[in-house]
Formats: sequence, C-alpha cells, structure tokens
Amino acid sequence: MQGFRSPRYLQRFVSVFSAVRNLFAPPRSRRSAHATYLYRLNAMAQWKVAANAAA
Repeated sequence: MQGFRSPRYLQRFVSVFSAVRNLFAPPRSRRSAHATYLYRLNAMAQWKVAANAAA
C-alpha cells in the first residue's frame, strides 16, 4: 500500500490500472520486438478512439 492512504484508494487504482495494462501488454505468444511494436500501435489507436468517445 505504498503511497495509498487507504485500501479503498488502492483498490480503485488497481482496478483501472489492470484494465489499461491488459490493453497494452501483448499476449505471451507474441515474442518478437516487431510484433510487440505492432500490437502496441494498435492498442494506442484503440485507446485514442476510446478517449475521444468518452470526451
């Protein structure tokens, strides 16, 4: 709980962080640097679409 004032704030952060991390972390089957790069480019494009839809 370093840096968090209560378990509630920690839980709130972890729930959001895990959803975002799952978007940008490539599956284990993609091991090459190029595949990871392409995966993250696609994830960033999806993130930008979602951010514009939420605004």
